[in-house]
Amino acid sequence: MSRQNPLCPLSTWAAALLLAGCANLAPRYERPDAPVPDRYPQATHAAAAAPNLGWQTFFADNRLRGLIELALSNNRDLRVAVLNIAQARAQYRIQDAAALPTVNAGASGTATRTPASLSGAGVAMTGHQYGATVGVSAYELDLFGRVRSLSNQALEQFMATEEARRSAQISLVAEVATAYLTWAADLERLKLARDTLHSQGESHALTRRRYELGSASALTLRQEQMSVDSARADVARYAGLVAQDRNALALLLGAPVPDELAPDSLGGQLDALPDLPAGLPSDLLLRRPDLLQSEHRLKAATANIGAARAAFYPRISLTGSAGSGSADLSGLFKGGSGTWTFMPQISLPIFDGGSNQAMLDGAVAGRDIALAQYEQAIQAAFREVADALAQRDALGGQLEAQQSLVEASGEALKLSDARFARGVDSYLNVLDAQRSWYGARQALIGLRLSRLANAVTLYKALGGGWNG
Repeated sequence: MSRQNPLCPLSTWAAALLLAGCANLAPRYERPDAPVPDRYPQATHAAAAAPNLGWQTFFADNRLRGLIELALSNNRDLRVAVLNIAQARAQYRIQDAAALPTVNAGASGTATRTPASLSGAGVAMTGHQYGATVGVSAYELDLFGRVRSLSNQALEQFMATEEARRSAQISLVAEVATAYLTWAADLERLKLARDTLHSQGESHALTRRRYELGSASALTLRQEQMSVDSARADVARYAGLVAQDRNALALLLGAPVPDELAPDSLGGQLDALPDLPAGLPSDLLLRRPDLLQSEHRLKAATANIGAARAAFYPRISLTGSAGSGSADLSGLFKGGSGTWTFMPQISLPIFDGGSNQAMLDGAVAGRDIALAQYEQAIQAAFREVADALAQRDALGGQLEAQQSLVEASGEALKLSDARFARGVDSYLNVLDAQRSWYGARQALIGLRLSRLANAVTLYKALGGGWNG
């Protein structure tokens, strides 16, 4: 018997690996044109190039920065997004591993006893067989790119999950900033309500003394009591809102809000958020994580077409092993004990009742759906930015007008007080002036909050910053 070389299949395996991946039937991916104008309606001038602004640069308030860092460390939703990435990475590695042969090593030993009645020699016999092999099981030659297409699909899905994490992080940063600003605005509203209650209380006490002396009417006393009660109600309402604001921020942080990071008021934070450069091009949208996520899904759907097309072609798989066998354990690796097996298989689809065609039609439809979703996401993102830009311009004019209204209503209150003191007008005019001044100052706080929240909205809508 001739000596068998256990390494003789290696040349066959090398040739198989060279043949693997010779073709790719997936359509060539080209990024679709964005179905939106080149520029935003409010952007009419060319903008100078500027780097992307991270949240550390965008938000200048140190307390807000500290809160954002806490949220990024502790927020549970963000943790889920990170764990989803780990899961998607594992799925990609599993699928990508199918492009390489799986090599397994094995060893076996068998002992059999044959009774005397069954043995040819008329005596009981005991036989032994030992073997050690290294082999590959059902490795598919990827001649038509089916395995590669599935690997590319898994890769794009993994990358989409990474973009989903980035999108979740940007949303979290924006939510923390908005919650922080809302809390600061409610603190200002609460302070205004308390100051108003204090002022109204002093005025009411003075009027009560005048009433007791007979120099003030009961109507005036009751009218001032109404103002005091209204201010008390506002104090209680805004105190409740402040507590709720703290609880909402704590949920986003995933931890209690440290007292040293609590806001005092909106204060001068309006200037802490940088202005948006003029002339922003609309293609900035394409770097938004949610749009990149949608595009990766489109690429994954495109790769799936390649796998569906490859199903129409033959599938070739190889199974083989090489090793050594012996009846004695001591002779397992001696010369002449080499063994090998090689079993190629080919499967050619002849009739499947239209299953492969249906799979291809489904893959093409899936790609078209992903394309429509990608384009729709671009259009929605364009509207978000355009709306925020439009609101930004409108808020500037509203703030200027509201500031003028606060000043005018304050002067009107002074004049009403003077006319009432001289007995020219009734106290009802003073109450109307007080309500107008109070309402104007509350509205100014709301507009300042809206202006700051608008900047945060632009930060989020532009994918966490902008460049020119």
